[in-house]
Amino acid sequence: MTKDINGLAPAGPFSDADRAAVYRAIRLRRDVRGQFRPDPIDPATLRRLLQAAHAAPSVGLSQPWNFILIRAPATRQRLHEAFQSANAEAAGRFPDRKALYSSLKLEGILESPLNLCITCDRSRGGAQVLGRTHDAATDLYSTACAVQNLWLAARAEGIGVGWVSIFRPDDLRAILRLPDHVVPVAYLCLGHVTELYPEPELQAKGWGQRLPLDDLIFEDSWNSPPTA
Repeated sequence: MTKDINGLAPAGPFSDADRAAVYRAIRLRRDVRGQFRPDPIDPATLRRLLQAAHAAPSVGLSQPWNFILIRAPATRQRLHEAFQSANAEAAGRFPDRKALYSSLKLEGILESPLNLCITCDRSRGGAQVLGRTHDAATDLYSTACAVQNLWLAARAEGIGVGWVSIFRPDDLRAILRLPDHVVPVAYLCLGHVTELYPEPELQAKGWGQRLPLDDLIFEDSWNSPPTA
């Protein structure tokens, strides 16, 4: 790619094939829970996934993320027990749907060949970070962008990813020995998969439905429909 005298590279759309591949990865990304194969992820592939995450945009170029690779069986067993405790509590919060909730598999902590915790170091960049001066949560949003980058790259590589969100944060902090200024943003299970649901699993199993896009678009102010 050539650059002009100001150091800028030409902008423009991707080719039809490249553009279609990007949208395909977005459309076919799935949250994987129980379909993992035991074979390990190739180190070069894992490196590409982490590089994709590290290429995410971040407020003030602060890059607040870290990537904790979790392979030790003993550590994963402790995390699985922490999930089970939190999940039993969570099931009680859906009394009218408890049977359906209990039928859902919501993690692959022990089955997947690799677990990954993506964290946000809230001290990175110092006391004042460009762009974060009026919204302190923008470092957390940046870390979420890194998660999505990794997820889409994983889909393109044929690697399944499942986000396990049913943890008490203090359990994750204790097991992973996180310092106070580091927040666990995403706990992910990664591994090869042979099959995926053609639609989101929670939709396939009757928990919810994707909302129509047109119902979610406003213009100029809240609840004001677009003119076109």
